[in-house]
Amino acid sequence: MSFVELLARLGGMGRFQVTYVAALAIPLLMLASHNLLQNFTAGVPEHHCRPRPVANATPADVPLVVSIPSDGHRRPQRCRRYVEPQWHLLDVNGSASAVANGTATEAATEPCHDGWTYLDGIFTDTIVTEWDLVCESKKLRQVAQSIYMAGILLGSGLFGVLSDKFGRRALLTWCYLQLGATGVGTAAAPSLLVYCLCRFLTGLAMAGVSLNSASLCMEWIPTEARAVVGTINGYCYTLGQFVLAAAAFALPRWRQLQLVVSLPFFVFFFYSWLYVESARWQVTSGRADLALRGLRKVARVNGRKEEGDKLSEEVLRALVRREPPLPGGAVAALVRTPGMRTVSCGVSFVWFSTSFAYYGLAMDLQGFGFNVYLSQLVFGAVDIPAKLLSVLVISCFGRRVAQGGSLALAGLCILANIFVPSELPTLRMAFAVVGKGALAASFNCAYIFSGELFPTVISTGRRGWAWGAPWPAWGGWWPPWSAWRPT
Repeated sequence: MSFVELLARLGGMGRFQVTYVAALAIPLLMLASHNLLQNFTAGVPEHHCRPRPVANATPADVPLVVSIPSDGHRRPQRCRRYVEPQWHLLDVNGSASAVANGTATEAATEPCHDGWTYLDGIFTDTIVTEWDLVCESKKLRQVAQSIYMAGILLGSGLFGVLSDKFGRRALLTWCYLQLGATGVGTAAAPSLLVYCLCRFLTGLAMAGVSLNSASLCMEWIPTEARAVVGTINGYCYTLGQFVLAAAAFALPRWRQLQLVVSLPFFVFFFYSWLYVESARWQVTSGRADLALRGLRKVARVNGRKEEGDKLSEEVLRALVRREPPLPGGAVAALVRTPGMRTVSCGVSFVWFSTSFAYYGLAMDLQGFGFNVYLSQLVFGAVDIPAKLLSVLVISCFGRRVAQGGSLALAGLCILANIFVPSELPTLRMAFAVVGKGALAASFNCAYIFSGELFPTVISTGRRGWAWGAPWPAWGGWWPPWSAWRPT
């Protein structure tokens, strides 16, 4: 008898599993909020230099045109101002002739030494306005997001190793607490440095939540239900994008928004103490007595108490001995033969390219020139039909056609946007939405490929969940190495 068969005897996808999946899925609604948060907390409003003070005149008495040069679209330049007021530009005829002769642009200019004036609009209070992340400092905005993603990258490997040592439930509980605490810390950050540090720690915790939620979820449900559960989790992430758009619209101040999307993790932290640790991990870690207690609780909740009473610690140890070890480990098996090296490189490239393009689109909503709240809703909504369509294409035409077609369509849409001028925001948005939908479909295909192209002992390992299974459903960042190896 295998562990999967044991779960079937104890109720399969019973009441315990349904409740467990629901409890683990609720936090997924908030994962998208943190991943895509800087679309709103780091929005860039319209701005221009603060005019140079003029003697015997208040700023309100000095027209902007004499202090700030215009750009090619007759709007105030964002990062330059005149060294001296250009009073002659107040004369309509003089202004016209100056523009025609180019003398208006030849006047000496300087950077914004006195700061910036931010105009009222969609974004009125963001980290950009608070710490002046514009002009020479505009790259710091992208640096902050990169630091957050670096936390996710490091956390994927770190918490994968730690969960093998300390257990899935303990690490998940800790990550809930860390994410809530660092999210609140981010909302209270007094400087950009502290903000980036808190965001890095948030990224670490995000990776831990994703990895250990997936492990707990997949190790407690039967094999035949994993595809359905993965789809449910995927749509929870999609719904989370709607939650983010609504919260950002209701809370235009970045600190309030940061706080609201972080506080729910304290609730998740408290109810996570009710989770049952993975029995498979407990047995392989020499805790057969605790595993037996957990399995009997599952059997009792599922109405299979008699089956649970028949179990013993020796039966559980025998289940582990039946699972053959991988010579050299799963990581080595991925590159041992030419065929496996080809498969591993191909699947890895698909994951990288899909994730890179997906987040490149999803994290630059302001660049499409549309209302950012509407863009977030549309970008989230397109995932719903895209994932359904990918399942139909896979069923009718196979995996390769679906995977190659979705990547090709995404690539064409992204390339097409290069040649679409900014004066056509609707067309640019349409290409971006179709491209993101194609990438969402690519994630579904990559999930299936990852589970089917590798031998069972590699793709499932002793954890009992498909290699890479949580990642396409929960956002698509790179699967941690610990997901490839047996416990």
